[in-house]
Amino acid sequence: MKIILAGTGISVGDLSVRALEAATKDRTVIVKTALTENGKYLLGKFPEAVTLDDVYRRSRNFDTLNKNLADAVVALAREKEVVYYVDGNPADDVSCRLLVQKKKVSEIIPSVSKAAACLSALGIGGKYSAVSAYELGERMKLTLPLVVFDVDSPYLAGRTKLVLSDAFGDEIPCYKFFRGGFKKIKLYESDYGDEFDYSSCLVIDELKLTEKTRFDVDDLFRIVEILRSENGCPWDRAQTKESIRVNTIEEAYELVDAVTRNDEEGTCEEIGDVMLQAVFQTIFAEERNAFTRGDALSGICAKLISRHTHIFGIDHASDESSALDIWTNNKIKEKGYDSAADYVDAVPRNLPALMRFEKCMNRAKKFGFEFENEEQIFGKIAEETEEVRKEILSGDREKLKKECGDLIACAANLTRFLGVECEEALTLATEKTVRRFCEAEKLCREDGRELSSLSPEEWNDYYLAAKKAVEGKEV
Repeated sequence: MKIILAGTGISVGDLSVRALEAATKDRTVIVKTALTENGKYLLGKFPEAVTLDDVYRRSRNFDTLNKNLADAVVALAREKEVVYYVDGNPADDVSCRLLVQKKKVSEIIPSVSKAAACLSALGIGGKYSAVSAYELGERMKLTLPLVVFDVDSPYLAGRTKLVLSDAFGDEIPCYKFFRGGFKKIKLYESDYGDEFDYSSCLVIDELKLTEKTRFDVDDLFRIVEILRSENGCPWDRAQTKESIRVNTIEEAYELVDAVTRNDEEGTCEEIGDVMLQAVFQTIFAEERNAFTRGDALSGICAKLISRHTHIFGIDHASDESSALDIWTNNKIKEKGYDSAADYVDAVPRNLPALMRFEKCMNRAKKFGFEFENEEQIFGKIAEETEEVRKEILSGDREKLKKECGDLIACAANLTRFLGVECEEALTLATEKTVRRFCEAEKLCREDGRELSSLSPEEWNDYYLAAKKAVEGKEV
């Protein structure tokens, strides 16, 4: 089996002597489509040539189209050597790349690419990216300058516009190539009209940061680098990894707050703020040659793969609990903890106290350090309550502080043992108490009173009334 891939370029003048001489009598000539200028020329020159236009008509979608095109070429190559002519350059053609992957290709004859022809017409040079509209997909990494070729139908034009609008905004200027010419338009206009054919392309040139309406992570890094540069912002230049570390904690809490309030707009904004803190710390690290953004991204990707051996390895997880156990065991192996004590002691000390306690106890639990049942914990709560009473009477503030901590720890242990997250439970209790307090003040003022004037008994009456009033609103 011998398959030669030959590019026809954009116009008949692009056909090389080498490409034409590949069509000998001993080979089957295959023309991808007869609808192009070069396709018509080749059919006139080689009347016995086979076209694959029928493959377009019977293919269900773009993925199957290119597979079917490649399969059709392979099928013909079983009978005789073939030369497969494609418009543009074979390296840009998906069906050609599939044939190369299948190791069926013996020779590739390049030609002028569609992308290069468009950029040349616009006078755009240097690095660029190019993709066929048949390949274009959501979340694809797209960079400018960008050429999207093969925009040969209104459907593909509409699909292309949606993907590019998500990446760059629908107001971005672009160039629409069709019927041998081009015009400058806004991206949202790119699917207007019916002038689409095999030559239709869209080109988006590079934009200044100040002209963009949509950005990506690379833009965020670039902006921070500019702010940190010699002529950048004095405040940003003055920051260090230590000076803004607390900002990361603040932004994380603001994100959690937005999520808790189900504030989608706020969540979007706070995610950006958290990402900014990560970018700042990454750039600080690059400036001191500690590690790069590539190192950080590679590290988290490698960690996700190595910890999820039930997905990327031989382990099996039947439920959430067993999946977490696998993660934990893999983490212990990777971190190289010498003992259970090392593992428990490794919980960060700058976590909120309640959260750190819960994490420490959950880690200790994996080594058998756990209560047998909730009754044991109720017993400890009673015991620690008496210890607090004792220290209240003793007047020793330091001992009282320790015993109060023990009592709180017992309550947290009970909460954790029952499968309830301590931070969430305490947050709910705080919100509930605040709502009742606010309602109590409202009721008090309706009676012409102020909270500070109430006796303990009156305060209790208003609190109970407030509790009843907000009961139906509490979750």
